[in-house]
Amino acid sequence: AAYSRFPRSVEGLRAAGEWPELQKLLPDFAGKRVLDIGCGFGWHCIYAAEQGAASVLGIDLSEKMLAVAREKTDFPQVTYRCMAMEEIDFPPQAFEAVISSLVFHYTPDFADICRRIGRCLVPGGDLVFSVEHPVFTAQGPQAWSVDGEGCRSHWPVDRYFDEGRREALFLGERVTKYHRTLTTYL
Repeated sequence: AAYSRFPRSVEGLRAAGEWPELQKLLPDFAGKRVLDIGCGFGWHCIYAAEQGAASVLGIDLSEKMLAVAREKTDFPQVTYRCMAMEEIDFPPQAFEAVISSLVFHYTPDFADICRRIGRCLVPGGDLVFSVEHPVFTAQGPQAWSVDGEGCRSHWPVDRYFDEGRREALFLGERVTKYHRTLTTYL
């Protein structure tokens, strides 16, 4: 319920802070088979279809989010499937493009996800993804340090090179994220 009230959930990509930069990185989707990992409400799937994708498969763990995505989507070439990214086992070369926005920091084994994507992506295909910046995932509270007057003093970064599980509060809920350095992602 809280996530559905987020500006990006209501207004779509134009309200997503990272969208202007992510959009610049996306390939030409015309005629391509596209996989969206962690598609949520389907905004990136809809965008790929609007750009002429031949087929788009959005996968997500949340059946509730997928129900909203199905309601929002008017493109017959877009389908949705409830599944975890760790279950990706599509046929070789099933997709020309794979996209994922703000999802990979939720998996404990990023290297395995990359191998799974590599098997189902055509040679020379495109993988475009975003994650929370590691300065956010490095330190649990994910909040500014404030001085005695309530003014922001600094963003604490602790254990940056110590990769692994982190607990954080997100929309009032305790969530598990996996911190990785920029070097690991690259």
